[in-house]
Amino acid sequence: PNSYKSIPTTLLGRLAIDNRFQKQGIGKLLLVDALKRSYEISKSIGSFAVVVDPIDEDAVRFYDKYGFIKLPDSGKMFLPMNTIKGLFE
Repeated sequence: PNSYKSIPTTLLGRLAIDNRFQKQGIGKLLLVDALKRSYEISKSIGSFAVVVDPIDEDAVRFYDKYGFIKLPDSGKMFLPMNTIKGLFE
């Protein structure tokens, strides 16, 4: 897609929790793990940010809670790698 051509990013394709296990902190644990892995690999491949494409407003609120920034023209959200770096160093 055109939205991925200009800046190298890491796409977090799917992050979901079965309804039976929501509201137990599992989503946060999965997100932190994905961000850490993305940060570690960015040291080798170069990546400006992690990008997500929230499926609904609940997902937007989830990512917003962790500092993701909305891209106004696409519905996608991103978290700069420098922000992620600050979490792990």
